[in-house]
Amino acid sequence: MGFNKLTAPLGGSTALARSAALLSNSGCDRLVITVTEDTRPAAEALALPVPLTLCEGGATRGRSVLNALRAASGQKGDIAVIHDAARCFQTEAAVRAAIASAKETGSGVSALPMTDSVFRKDGSAPLDRASLVCTQTPQAFRFEEILSAYEQAGEQAATDDAALYARFIGPVTFTPGDPLGRKLTAPADWDWAKAMTCHPRTGTGFDTHVLGEGRKLILGGVEIPYEKGLIAHSDGDVLLHALMDALLGAASLGDIGHLFPDKDPRYKNISSRVLLREVDARLREQGFTVTHVDVTVIAQRPKLAPFFPQARRNIAEDLNIPLDAVSLKATTTEGMNDEGRGLCISAQAVANII
Repeated sequence: MGFNKLTAPLGGSTALARSAALLSNSGCDRLVITVTEDTRPAAEALALPVPLTLCEGGATRGRSVLNALRAASGQKGDIAVIHDAARCFQTEAAVRAAIASAKETGSGVSALPMTDSVFRKDGSAPLDRASLVCTQTPQAFRFEEILSAYEQAGEQAATDDAALYARFIGPVTFTPGDPLGRKLTAPADWDWAKAMTCHPRTGTGFDTHVLGEGRKLILGGVEIPYEKGLIAHSDGDVLLHALMDALLGAASLGDIGHLFPDKDPRYKNISSRVLLREVDARLREQGFTVTHVDVTVIAQRPKLAPFFPQARRNIAEDLNIPLDAVSLKATTTEGMNDEGRGLCISAQAVANII
């Protein structure tokens, strides 16, 4: 299953859930949602204060609307409110205005004034934008009238419900929409939606392991020549362990001890890069994106700076982020503490996500 804009995580919710809540909180006393194989599980999981009916979507938007109107036929309700779930940030005021207008005039179509100049492709004089509007959803109508319009249209194409209403019933009444009613269509729309809902988060991490004989020293996924290595159930990569804890902390997903317990034989001597990729996958499942990481390794010996360029590349690759979003530093304790006496190596990390 690929990316679905209606069910992908979006600021702790989804576009589908946000739109369903919008309608149920704005005066709609029951909902009918058209679903596909991908969206049905998410729709079935919705917890709403009004009755919910699911019906199969069609090959086109118009066919989906007709299916929903037929599914709602016979249910109590004089007004049909049709809304694109991808306009999940539309306002309650816009919904209520559309419903009120439909009750009074037969239709209420959310719309915004045209602010850009509009030309025909032949380059002739622009249209009078003062006489134009951009339609949004919701679009509300007397139920029987909009159902009749769709039944009469058959397979005729229409850009929205208002077009069919105007063709078969009569002129539509426009009501105030809102710029927040932007439809999530292109990648730029999704970026806008994430910026609306996903606030930056920061997490910190710390790890330390004892140095011992007979172990490879691995930091940032790089094997570093040294007479000792870090003792651990996995490969002991304290740099990546601290980083993973910082990432998990930013996303409130626990820590690596919980996700990858040291009693589990699956993780015996496992590369921490494998675990880092798993952490990244879990963050992405929750809709988070890593924006920057900064790790400081605390060790008296060996000198680590020559190995950090490769370690940075490893982290950037595993997290699928730009190289300049990865910062690595090393410091000593001037011979003090266990790190200074060469007994252990420690690491501290800070991670930023949205």
